[in-house]
Amino acid sequence: MIAFANAFLSYLLLFVIMAAVAGTGIFIGITLRRRKNLKDAETEGLKEE
Repeated sequence: MIAFANAFLSYLLLFVIMAAVAGTGIFIGITLRRRKNLKDAETEGLKEE
C-alpha cells in the first residue's frame, strides 16, 4: 500500500510541475502576442498617415 501511495504522489508531483510549466508557457505566449499585436497596430497607424 505504501508503494502505491509513493507512486501516486510521485506522479501527482510530476503532473503539478508539468502543469506549471505549461501554464507559464501559455501566459508568456499570450503576453508576447498581445505586445506584438499592439506594436503592429501602432505601425499600421503610422503607415496610414
